[in-house]
Parts: sequence; C-alpha cells; structure tokens
Amino acid sequence: MTVPLDVSSVRLPTKRDAYVDFLRAASLIVVVIWHWAFTILSWSADGPHATSPLGFTRGFWLVTWLFQVMPLFFYIGGYVHLRSWDRASQTGVGLGVFVWRRIRKLALPALIVLLAWVVVGSILGSYFKLQGASRAVKLIVSPMWFLGVYLMLIALLPAALWLHRRFGSMVLIWLAGLAMCVDVVRFNVGIEEAGWLNMVLIWGLAHQAGFFYHRVVDAPRRSDWTLLWAGLFGLIGLVGSGLYPGSMVGVPGERFSNMAPPTFVIVALLLFQIGVVELLRPMMERRLERPRWSRANDVINRFSLPLYLVHTTGLAIFLFAAWLWFGYEFDDSTDLSLWWWLGRPLAVVGPLVCTLPVIVLFTKVRRPRSPDRP
Repeated sequence: MTVPLDVSSVRLPTKRDAYVDFLRAASLIVVVIWHWAFTILSWSADGPHATSPLGFTRGFWLVTWLFQVMPLFFYIGGYVHLRSWDRASQTGVGLGVFVWRRIRKLALPALIVLLAWVVVGSILGSYFKLQGASRAVKLIVSPMWFLGVYLMLIALLPAALWLHRRFGSMVLIWLAGLAMCVDVVRFNVGIEEAGWLNMVLIWGLAHQAGFFYHRVVDAPRRSDWTLLWAGLFGLIGLVGSGLYPGSMVGVPGERFSNMAPPTFVIVALLLFQIGVVELLRPMMERRLERPRWSRANDVINRFSLPLYLVHTTGLAIFLFAAWLWFGYEFDDSTDLSLWWWLGRPLAVVGPLVCTLPVIVLFTKVRRPRSPDRP
C-alpha cells in the first residue's frame, strides 16, 4: 500500500534541481575540507586526541555559523526523500520497501568502511605495538555519526510523512517547541540525559522542514531575508545570552557542545542557513547552467558520499606515512603562526592525494549510487 503525497505543500518539478544537488554535495565537501585543514592531533599514552583552532583562536567560532552545514544537509535530505518517495510511489513501490532500500544503500558502504578499520586498526596496533590504536580507529570513524542520524531519519520517514500530511507546518512548531523544552529540562532541571531526545527532535525538524522546500523556493525574496534575519538574531540572542556556546561544533574545554546532543541553537542556525542559500540561489542557478559548472556539479555529486566516507581514512594514511617515513611528530600547540594559517589550503593536498586511491578501491568494492538521488 502506498501513501499519497501531500501535493498541497510541494510543487513537483519537471526536472532535477541542480542547486539541490550542489548544496547536498557541497555540504559534505565542506565537512571534509574542515577536517583536513583544521584538525590538530596530539598523541598521548592512551592514543590520539583531536582539537581545532576553535578553542584558542579568538572569534574563530563565528565561521561555524556558516560552515557547520549538517542542519542544511538534513534539510535538503528531507526534500530529496520526499521527492524520491513521490517518484517511487508512482511506480507502485511500497513505503516499507522504499525505506528499506534507502537504508541499505547508505548503511552498506558505511559498514564496509567501519569493518575495514576495525580489522586494519587491530593489525596495525599489534604489528607496530601502537598504544591507543583503538582510540585512533574511533577518531577515524567518528565523522560517520551523521550517517547514523540520517539512517534514523530515513527509518522515521513513514511517521514524518504522516505528520506532514495530517498537520502540515504545525509539526515544525511542535518539534521546535519540544526541543526548547528539552533544553529547559536538561539545563534548568539538570537532567543531562534528556538532551539526547533532541537528536530526534532537532534533526527531525531539519528533515521535516525539507518537506516545505518548494514553498521556500517559491516564496518572495523578502521571505528569504526574513529567514536569514530571524535565524541570525536568534543565534545572536541565544549565544549572546551566555546560555549557549558560540561555536556550532564541539570545542574542547567548553561546558557543553551545541551539537552532541544538539541544542535549540541549531534551530536558529537552520533558519539562518536556509535564508543564506536561498539568497544565493539566483546567482548559483545561473552558474550551474554553465557547462563547466554543470560538469563539476555532476562530479562532486558522484563522489561526495564516497569522499565523506573515506576522507578520514585518507587523512590517517597521510599522517601514518608522515610518521613512518619522515618522523612526523603530532603537535597540539595552541600557538599557531601566520604560516600555519596561510598553509591551510596546502594542508588538504596530502590527505586528498592519499584519499583518491581509497575512493577508487572503495568504488570498485562497492559502487554506491547516492542514496538520496531523487
């Protein structure tokens, strides 16, 4: 039995939205570049520890308001899932089958990488007698946390579609309100464990917001500015109050992270980022119509998911080779020179070179078509 699509909230397009493809792939690539360029590692007795300039560079946390793109990724994912389900339902595919296929397409490649690192980490740790090899493996696979959340959102798609058809935009208000209530219970009442409910509520809100993607696209440009300013003032108010950290990623030494589990600040971040990308839409759509931009968009969409899955593998290979062959020493110095900052673009070259062969091998083992291609 198929579930009819609520066409009252969705304008079904007649062709692919190149900007959607670009945003989805670019979101993953931004995370990859961030990890390559700004991860600072030190090696202690219990293994590697990671930090970043965010913890000791004044004002640098502001860049996370643009480059912590997971809210935007889940928003785009919501639209893509809705659009894909519409197409699948028209061919007679049941919702349960649709959900299972998408979970399988995303989970199998991630499972391959995870199991490969469990085996490789055990072998390398034993052969080189590396203390903390298990911690290294944990750091390498840790970026996959978002895939776990994404799989959860896919599994909850039947409930999300029912809520969308039954209550429409009211669902967004309820999810946002419940997320704020969770923060109250977490921080005011002191029940820290309650915060993990926001893994469902806040990421579910971002995903559910994607069901209204075409309403946002079709709205007047003034609405885009409204979203941007509402989100920006929300961020300023929540962070400026001192109740929440300014960074949208976890920073060592902060009293808590806005991401693990997510706080209500991420709701404001979502509004802000939707406003930004919609204001950029006319310019980007013109560029994506150009042949070179179109080809580049196709390439990054083809490889963005494999790149994300193995980018920390490439980084680990690069650092291990530098340690093994050149005696590279991990340094967690907080005194970052001008040359260090100027060298950030070059810092991605080594991990990229080491990642490309892994992508080739990975795509030969399994050729994953993006699980979100509508």
